Amino acid sequence: MESRTYLKRFAWLSIAAAIITIALKAAAYFLTGSVGLLSDALESLVNLAGAIMALAMLSIASQPEDDSHHFGHSKAEYFSSGAEGSFIIVAAGGIAYTAIERLIHPQPLEQLGVGLAVSALAGVVNLAAALVIGYNGKKYQSITLTANSKHLMTDVWTSVGVLVGVGLVAITGWTPLDSLVAIAVAINIVWSGIGIVRHSVSGLMDSVLPDDELALIRGKIEEILPEGITYHALMTRQAGARRFVSFHVLVPGEWTVEHGHVLLEKLEAQITQLLPNMVVFTHIEPLDDPASWKDQTLDHHHDDDLLEGELTPFKD
Repeated sequence: MESRTYLKRFAWLSIAAAIITIALKAAAYFLTGSVGLLSDALESLVNLAGAIMALAMLSIASQPEDDSHHFGHSKAEYFSSGAEGSFIIVAAGGIAYTAIERLIHPQPLEQLGVGLAVSALAGVVNLAAALVIGYNGKKYQSITLTANSKHLMTDVWTSVGVLVGVGLVAITGWTPLDSLVAIAVAINIVWSGIGIVRHSVSGLMDSVLPDDELALIRGKIEEILPEGITYHALMTRQAGARRFVSFHVLVPGEWTVEHGHVLLEKLEAQITQLLPNMVVFTHIEPLDDPASWKDQTLDHHHDDDLLEGELTPFKD
């Protein structure tokens, strides 16, 4: 597996963006007194906490396998992603509370032009960081960077919503709009946070690979297996950026160990090349041994008729 130490630089980028936007948004709040802009500044504080968490988990995830972690440390990224989602939900609660309080006790806004300009600049900083981090999260298949990018994009949309709310107040003079927009932004943020948390929990539960990736793997197996040879007990899971695949190959009992080994080596080598960070485990069994077929119950990816023992050989 390629070294992922390189990815920590994007966590540092997120930290820098959070510090800059906190300063800008806090200044915008003090200039205007807008609860919307205050909620925006609070969201950036959460961004900073999330970025620090991302840096810590990426540092752990980049460590190689050791005596205590034979499969590496890549699952650490799910903790970061889950924390990011939780931070987002907490921030949304704080935004909603502040907005409702200001809705009950409205206050006039001041220096709106300057405040909006400063907040807009902070939004641009977040947008640039989110795009860079999101691109590399997808490129390197890092759930930590992907979650952090979504968090930053949530902040961008928060800024857009707040700017709209404050702008409407400036046009209409109706101050409750500021609080109402902040509440709407909080609801949107909660939805984003729940999605990130769900994805993290799914990863920690060892979810199977996506259907399109499973199709690639099954297609390659069926392409390589010669006539009269079959397989079952195909199981997959994802741990951070790493993909794990295992299956059993059934061959004639008269085959030599070397003959079977050559086939499994070919399967492992070609399947490993299908997708990045793929780890493949195979197990060979004799076709004519009834015990070999008991493992069919482990296979959750074939059709029901195949699970009932009606396997047919795959052909070249």
